[in-house]
Amino acid sequence: MATLIVLIVVAVVVLVTLSRGIRIIPQARAGVVERLGRYQRTLDPGLALVIPYVDRVRPLIDLREQVVSFPPQPVITEDNLVVNIDTVIYFQVTDPKAASYEIADYIAAIEQLTVTTLRNVIGGMTLEDTLTSRDKISGALRVALDEATGKWGVRVNRVELKAVDPPASIQDAMEKQMRAERDRRAAILTAEGVKQSQILTAEGEKQSAILRAEGQRESQILEAEGEARAIETVFDAIHRGDADPKLLAYQYLQTLPQIADGEASKVWIIPSEITQALSNIAGVIPKPQPPARPSDPDRPAQ
Repeated sequence: MATLIVLIVVAVVVLVTLSRGIRIIPQARAGVVERLGRYQRTLDPGLALVIPYVDRVRPLIDLREQVVSFPPQPVITEDNLVVNIDTVIYFQVTDPKAASYEIADYIAAIEQLTVTTLRNVIGGMTLEDTLTSRDKISGALRVALDEATGKWGVRVNRVELKAVDPPASIQDAMEKQMRAERDRRAAILTAEGVKQSQILTAEGEKQSAILRAEGQRESQILEAEGEARAIETVFDAIHRGDADPKLLAYQYLQTLPQIADGEASKVWIIPSEITQALSNIAGVIPKPQPPARPSDPDRPAQ
């Protein structure tokens, strides 16, 4: 029975020893091996063998790019205004040995270094520059952090500013300024629209007046040409018919009622030729004879 117990204990010890001697490292991870407390080597992804009870594998280090968001930090600008800046850091461990032995906690160190560098950068900028120069601030932070974290085995790839919050009073003033600017632009656009509308209306009225004048001119020209042709036709007809004064007087008598029909016709001017023609017509027309009276038998004959 004692022999069986010993065998079981030995088997367990062997299994535990074998399990401690075999390590599987996942992809994008790295393991730092210490032998008797000193750095021995770095384990790559895959199957790795270590000496049990002699070698110790530290906690695995993630080699992927990591994202860390830090809480907003109060920063004083060059014009003595306090702004809260929220930053996001994208970094990656490039040297597991340096990340394990050169710095105790590289994430906390990156956070403190970010706050210090941010205050140095923002301290030399005004509030307006801070709000409009995010790319410049991000670039300055990335260069400073990458230079400092290089010896820690960490590479800072990107630094982004999530938010830049000025004081409440400054935000109210900025909102009023933006509202006034929008109102000014709206007034300018309205005035431009009214101006263009008036210009188009004036152009339309101008073109309409030109077209009306041209139409009236064409109408007068056509009317004058028609009257001229009518006069020529009448004149030719008169000459071809060899009209005498009597005919002219008769035509005048027919036209006379039309002349008298106008309200402004107060004075009539009758040419002397027409008067003479009328006398000739009167001479030609036989005078009416008075009716014969019946003879009176009682009256003596003359």
